[in-house]
Amino acid sequence: MEFFVGFDWYFPILIFIAFIAGFVDSVAGGGGMITTPALLLAGIPPHLALGTNKLQSCFGSLSASIQFYAKGHLDIKQNLPIAFVVFIASVFGSLFVLTFSPAFLIKIVPLFLFLFALYFLFSPSLNSPKIPRIGMIALSLLLGVIGFYDGFFGAGTGSFFIFILIVLGGDSLHKALGKAKFLNFSSNIAALIIFIFNKEVLFELGILMGIAQFIGALLGARLAIRIGSRLVKPFVVSVCFIMCIKLIYEQM
Repeated sequence: MEFFVGFDWYFPILIFIAFIAGFVDSVAGGGGMITTPALLLAGIPPHLALGTNKLQSCFGSLSASIQFYAKGHLDIKQNLPIAFVVFIASVFGSLFVLTFSPAFLIKIVPLFLFLFALYFLFSPSLNSPKIPRIGMIALSLLLGVIGFYDGFFGAGTGSFFIFILIVLGGDSLHKALGKAKFLNFSSNIAALIIFIFNKEVLFELGILMGIAQFIGALLGARLAIRIGSRLVKPFVVSVCFIMCIKLIYEQM
């Protein structure tokens, strides 16, 4: 598999989609539910699409993390141990997904998208801080499971991080958003290393999408700090259902 394939017709479309995804992901999570199916719809093979998605996702999660850190909603030192657990788990998830055939991955993508749409549609409000329900070790292991999933597929990872950090970790929305972006950056980097090693990354496309995602995440994080996720939820659900239906239709 080649690292560089040259500029293609679908690059501008995917770059714009990456900008939107970066914005959405910073506010509500779920940016991967926009970029992953978009890369697949462009005709990019599943493993290569996942690897390229990890490259561009690193830009967005880094941008959002910087914003939340600058506003005092992220303590990097305190969250390094959890980030390490997530990093290792993501490595194993990426190695695991590379054992699956592209044909199999194409078939299960719509199922993931459908389940995520239902999750977003019926998920409760996440705006109220709660008392931690589990200890730090249990929380770290559970977040590690999400890290494994991020290495395996990844779409919706940020939303799952946010949900667990609030419901089980007792974090406020802003604190959970900051932590989620930092943990997502850790899992993205881990997965990217594996995909690069296996030559499953389109660097030109990934970098261009990454720049767009960085800008989108920058704007989204600023908005999230002010208003939270309530305005973006309907958009994410709609996009997810549309992509799911289109992928199923193309397999018929």
